[in-house]
Amino acid sequence: MASYYYLASQLPYLVFGQEPPLSAAAFRRLAENFLKDEDRAQIDRCVLAVPSEPLSLLPPAPGEQKPPSSEFVKGWLEWERALRLNLARFRAPRLKRESAADAPDYPADAVQAAKTASSMDSPLEAEIFLDKARWDAIERLRGLDEVGSNMVFAYLLKLLLMERRSSFKTEEGFMEYKTLYASIAGSAGPEASK
Repeated sequence: MASYYYLASQLPYLVFGQEPPLSAAAFRRLAENFLKDEDRAQIDRCVLAVPSEPLSLLPPAPGEQKPPSSEFVKGWLEWERALRLNLARFRAPRLKRESAADAPDYPADAVQAAKTASSMDSPLEAEIFLDKARWDAIERLRGLDEVGSNMVFAYLLKLLLMERRSSFKTEEGFMEYKTLYASIAGSAGPEASK
């Protein structure tokens, strides 16, 4: 625990919507020096893109003989899996498709986030909403663990979300450009297209 305390004490505070103060890769390299062996195996499961299979069917992580042993990691994988399957379920009718998999009804906050995001008109707003829901789920799963393995796993996932959000800046700029261009083209009238 003492080594995790030292790691936690040197990390900058993370705030949703801000730029990441360091990359997820840099954090992984830093954390490697402090992690216990069992946590080192678990950190590779801290990802945003989770498989659609139930945890019991997941192959073990490198160096493991069984599915995730960390309650935080199990909770995260189940939450993200429920979110993604429910997104597919709620978006399917809108896209005139059949939902490919049965979506779990638990965790309820993941189901509700998927339902709310699916009803949003702006894909960018929906993605930002989903990332905030993910952030909140990470906080809930971390609990009061400020200096243990849950803190390490939560910090990595938050950095991944911050990096993902940073990639939206290009999309926001392009959308603003398209809006501005349409406004200019519309005000120029039909002569502008000749």
